[in-house]
Amino acid sequence: MARRDKMKLGMSMRGLGYHPAAWRHPDVPADGTLRFEHYAHNAVMAERGLFDMIFFADGIGLRERDEPRGSLARSGYELVEMEPMTLLPALAVLTKHIGLVTTASTTYNEPFHVARKFATLDLISHGRAGWNIVTSWSEAEAKNFNREAHLDYDTRYERAAEFVEVVKGLWDCWEPGSLLYDKAGGLFYDEARMHLLNHRGKHFQVRGPLNVASMPQGRPVLFQAGASEPGREIAAATADVVYAAADSLKASKAYYDDVKARMAKHGRDGDALKIMPGVRTIVAATRAEAQDKFDRLQDLTDPLVGLGRVYAALGDLSSFDLDGPVPEPQRAAEVRSSTERMMERARSQNLTIRQLYQQVVGGGFYLIGTASDIVDGMQEWFEAEACDGFNVLPPYLPGCCDDFVEFITPELQRRGLFRTAYEGKTLRENLGLAPHVNRHVAARAASEAAE
Repeated sequence: MARRDKMKLGMSMRGLGYHPAAWRHPDVPADGTLRFEHYAHNAVMAERGLFDMIFFADGIGLRERDEPRGSLARSGYELVEMEPMTLLPALAVLTKHIGLVTTASTTYNEPFHVARKFATLDLISHGRAGWNIVTSWSEAEAKNFNREAHLDYDTRYERAAEFVEVVKGLWDCWEPGSLLYDKAGGLFYDEARMHLLNHRGKHFQVRGPLNVASMPQGRPVLFQAGASEPGREIAAATADVVYAAADSLKASKAYYDDVKARMAKHGRDGDALKIMPGVRTIVAATRAEAQDKFDRLQDLTDPLVGLGRVYAALGDLSSFDLDGPVPEPQRAAEVRSSTERMMERARSQNLTIRQLYQQVVGGGFYLIGTASDIVDGMQEWFEAEACDGFNVLPPYLPGCCDDFVEFITPELQRRGLFRTAYEGKTLRENLGLAPHVNRHVAARAASEAAE
C-alpha cells in the first residue's frame, strides 16, 4: 500500500565519500576536505536536489589505526577535515532551505557549549540546525582529552542522558516572546518568562540561563544513531530523527517496528520520529555502467588499506598471498562475533584474502544500477515501512551527490515519493515534525487547565 507521506532524505557529506579509496578517484579532489569550495559545492547541489539536510558525522580524533603498518598513510578516510561547527555557519549563508546537521559528543563537551553553539547555528540559518547526539567511544579520542582510556559503556550513556536533558533545559530557559525590546517602557525582557535552569545532577551542575534565545525552531532538531538497547530507548523517548544501520529490509523493518512501538510509553506518536537508514548509491545510464563505476572504485583500494579493514577481526595478514585462501586469525579476537562472522563468510564462499577485504571495503547497503533500479529499492523499503527515508552515504564526492540529484531525485519525484519543492522554512517543518513546545509554556497551560 502506498504511503501518504513523502520520503525524507539526508546527504552525508563527511570527507570525500564513504569508500576508503574515494580520495584516489580521478574525479575527486584529494585535498577537498581542506577546501571550503568542496563542501560548498556539495551543499548547494544537495539543496538543488531538495534534500532535507546535509550531515557531518564528526569525530574528534583519528580513529583509524595504522594496522598493519603503512595502511594509515595510504588511507584518505576521515584523516583531515574541517571542523563542522565552524563550517556549517558558512554553508548556511550559501543555502536557504536545507537542514544543517552535525555530530557533537556528549563525552568530550559541556552541555552549555553545545546548547549555545547549536542555538547560534539555528539563528544564523533561520531555523535549519540539527544536533546528532553521540557518545565518543574510541581511545584515540580519549587521549585527545586528558584520558588514557574512554569511559565505560554504562557511564557514557548515563552521562549522555543527563547531558541531553541539560541542553534541552537550557534551550527552554527563554520562553517565546520573552524578549520585549521595549525601548519606550525600558524593558529588554519579561522577567516572568526567563527561567534559570538550576540543574544539579550526577555529572553536571548548570545554573543557566543560556545566553542565546529566540531560536526559529524553538530548539534544534535532535538526531541520534541508536542500535543498542539503551540507544533505542533514548531514541524512542527524545529523538526527532534516527540514523540507522541497514543490513537488510527484514532487519530494518524489525528495528523500525521496535523503536516506533516504544514511543507510546513516552507519550509520543510514531510520526514524531523519522527513521533513516544509510544507503550508498551508484547510478548510471545502464546497470553495466553502474557496476563498472563500483568495480573501478574497488580496484583503487590499496591492499594495505584493505588489510587494515580486516585487521581487528583477523590480525595482520600482510605476509600471506593476497590471492590465496584466508588463513586462521592471526590474533585474539577483539570482538569474537565479528571474527566468527568474517571467517564463516570466507569459508562458505571460498574467498581469497583480496576478495574478503574487497567485500568488507565495499560493504554496507549499496544500491547500484539505473535510476529506476535504485528507486525500486528505495521504494520497496519505504512502502514496507522499514524506514521513513534514507541518509545517503555517497561512496565518493562530489560525483555521487551530483549523480543522485541529476538522476535519482527526478525518478523519486516522478513516482510521487519525494517533494517537488520545500514545504516549510525550517528543518523541523520540512521533516513534518510538530512545532516544539517550550516546557514552561506547557507547564503553565497545564496549570491553567487544571484550575
